Amino acid sequence: MTIWIALLLATFAVGASAQCKCESMKWATCDGTPCQCSIMVDTGITQNLDCSTLIPKCYLMKAEMYRAKNNLSTRTGGKPVETAFVDNDGIYDPICEATGAFRAKQCNNTEECWCVNSAGVRRTDKGDKNLKCEKLVLPLFANQEKFAPSVDGQKLEMENILVYYVDEEAPTFTMKRLTGGIIAVIVVVILAVVAGLLVLFFARKREQKYSKAEPREMEAL
Repeated sequence: MTIWIALLLATFAVGASAQCKCESMKWATCDGTPCQCSIMVDTGITQNLDCSTLIPKCYLMKAEMYRAKNNLSTRTGGKPVETAFVDNDGIYDPICEATGAFRAKQCNNTEECWCVNSAGVRRTDKGDKNLKCEKLVLPLFANQEKFAPSVDGQKLEMENILVYYVDEEAPTFTMKRLTGGIIAVIVVVILAVVAGLLVLFFARKREQKYSKAEPREMEAL
């Protein structure tokens, strides 16, 4: 009888373990009763997750940076779909608030810092540790209602949806870091124009010299 009870308990434990998983995060480790899931975000540091909702992007980025540094599998890379936009700054190791939101100032464990919006996208020039980021800028949504278009009362099925992320405040980029590159481009363009003009000048001069020499040869004949 004792053996049967032990087998039943073992079967129940295996079944409970199989059901204890995080549907919204494949890298999560889940265990316990009730089920609790967490993800490794740094060496020896885990972050508890609420798998009933979407995992905050800040946690996802930290987890991916940790896995990349430890040669573990990450996302396949590239764009999820052809129409997706990719942040040119790429992924970095962010600082997250307790709520999972991005901290307004990010430094990627370096002496260089910048301000981000609520999606973790840089919205200012990069500066040093003294850079001030007053607040985390949120997205601007004109309509908070669920997007559900319809025609004559019939719901439309959407095949592709593009979401444009617009901040409630304009970014504060300047041209300071682009000055050197712009000057280099201008110099290259000027040199190319001058070289083209010189080639054209010598080509025309050669044609004129040839056209003057031809009548003299005819007179000699």
